[in-house]
Amino acid sequence: MYVPLPNTLHVPWSVRALEAGKHVLCEKPLSMTVEGVDELIAVRDRTGRHIEEALAYRNHPQWQQLDALIADGAVGEVRSVHATMAKAFLDPGDIRNDPAAGGGSLRDMGPYVISACNTILGGHPTRVVAAAEVHPEFGVDGLTSALLDYGGRHASITVSVHSGPTGWGSHQQLSILGSTGWLRMSFPFAHGRPVACRIDVGDTTSVGDHPTSSYAFEPANHYLLQAERFSRFVLGEAVPNWPLENARDIACTIEALFASARSGSWCSLPT
Repeated sequence: MYVPLPNTLHVPWSVRALEAGKHVLCEKPLSMTVEGVDELIAVRDRTGRHIEEALAYRNHPQWQQLDALIADGAVGEVRSVHATMAKAFLDPGDIRNDPAAGGGSLRDMGPYVISACNTILGGHPTRVVAAAEVHPEFGVDGLTSALLDYGGRHASITVSVHSGPTGWGSHQQLSILGSTGWLRMSFPFAHGRPVACRIDVGDTTSVGDHPTSSYAFEPANHYLLQAERFSRFVLGEAVPNWPLENARDIACTIEALFASARSGSWCSLPT
């Protein structure tokens, strides 16, 4: 079962589906709270059903290429990640502008950039510091930026539901700084429509932002790829999957970012 409901309904309807014997692919964010993810983990373990947080970008071939490049040491040791995602949702009736429905930038776009940083850096941050601009009328974070400390390695993120383009595509970028080079993705996250994209890599000989090698990808429907992979997994095939523990790390990071924005100081995450 696919659960695409408003954010505040993800947990109760996922619980119902799991208890009815269904495998569940639930839209991001999986839960508004860490406690909600813990509830889903308990129901998953009790029912023996499979549930994932639906972050379709993970299924795009460019991310398998990224994994291979990092594993092969194309940029050396990863030292930092920079990720941005933004689109201007200015309609007051848009659910992203409704705090009661779980709107705002961190809820809507945070799971993309945080999950990417966690994947690339191999775990969740130890502490975070954030700044959030709350829309005076809507009451949601329209712009949030943060620094994530992974213990000697860093990630910086910016997400906004009130900036950038207003068309079908959001502004996105992701870059990696390594000890011996850099890597840049042209369209890393949600493809509202399948679009060609590429990965540029700079090694020790690169100058400025000019890559020394590039990897091009034809348009791919990663939502279709997600559904196919998920189906193959529940049918018993050996394909990638992302357990709820990954979603718990994302939820914990989002809670810490909100806490930091309120306090104006660093916020540590549980080990």
